Order: sequence, then structure tokens, then C-alpha cells
Amino acid sequence: MPHGSLSLPARLCLLAWDSMPEAMGTAHLVRAGALTELARRGLLTDEDGIVTPADMDSLTADPVLDGLLELVRESLPHRWRTWVTLHARVTSDAVREQLTADGCLRAERKRVLGVFPSVDHVLERTDVVESLRQEARGLLERTPPVAEVSEEEAAAVALAVAAGLPALLPDGDRERHKDRVEELIGRTGVSGVLSELCSALATVPH
Repeated sequence: MPHGSLSLPARLCLLAWDSMPEAMGTAHLVRAGALTELARRGLLTDEDGIVTPADMDSLTADPVLDGLLELVRESLPHRWRTWVTLHARVTSDAVREQLTADGCLRAERKRVLGVFPSVDHVLERTDVVESLRQEARGLLERTPPVAEVSEEEAAAVALAVAAGLPALLPDGDRERHKDRVEELIGRTGVSGVLSELCSALATVPH
């Protein structure tokens, strides 16, 4: 699977795979990625800090993004910080289904306590995850220059660092990369929104 075919939330889901347990913030990271992508496409805008749909009809043809867009349209107004956590598992589960359909994950059905049906997702494409992590580490360490980084890659690294993703920050030191992250945020075209989402990820309980 070419990396370019991965959506921003899918990229973040794979970056976090087995590095940040679901209960410790993967769902929040993936949701922040989906919000960022909708903002980049102009489908969600910022109105005095409130997440606001640009219109009530536009769609992306991506079921994960369209599902979140519909949720925002049908809900009471909320700030970006609230949307990072509100029903975040809905977006995370949809991304896992998407990655399963694309062959990156494999769904294994089981029964909890021998009775309740459940599904575990197992990583099939370890090569994709390792490649994504190597690229992200390189971008974080200032190679290549920020002008050569795509907006989506820049957003992914900024969000991953804000969430303290162990795969990128084994020492947990966000401060060491502060200047580089600011450069990457500025590269995305939605720096105000992305800064707010990064702030939310950095402070949300994991």
C-alpha cells in the first residue's frame, strides 16, 4: 500500500500501532487527525473557536471523514478540544475497519468470557508501519527541510508528537522538538486549528 493512499487518520492509527494503547489515547490521536484533514479540505472551519461545518451537503468520499462530518453537523456546537475526545472511538473504529478492508490489518473474531462476540485487529503490514515511523522520525529530526514536507506528513508528525507517541518520542521529551513542530504546523495551511488540536492532545488524560 503506497503511503500516499493513506488518509491522515489512517496514517496516525498505524504510527501509533502497539506504541500507544487504545485506552491511552490512540482514539484521540486518530480523531485529531480526522478533524485536521476536514479542516485542510475546508469542510470544517473555525468560528471563534467553535468547530463549524462549511456547509451541510459536501462529502469527501472517505467514509471515516464523512462519518465525522455527519456527526459534527448533527451535534450541538463544540470546540476543537471537545471534539478530540467526544465519541472518539467511533472514528477510531471506522479507521480500523478501513485499514482492514485495505489489507493493513486483519480482523480476528473471538468471544469474551466465551459468550460475547468481539473482534481483535492484528497488524498485517508491519513493513508499512516501520516505514511510516522511519519517515516520521526523519521529518522530526529536520530532514528534509520543512518546505519539502507534504502538508499531510507535517500534520501527522505534529499531532503524533503532541500526543507523546512513544514510537517517535521514546524519552517522552516534547520540548526538545518544539521548534521543529512549530515549523511543521506552519506548513499545513491550518496552523491555528492544528495548534489547538495539538494543545488538546498534549493535555487530554491518557
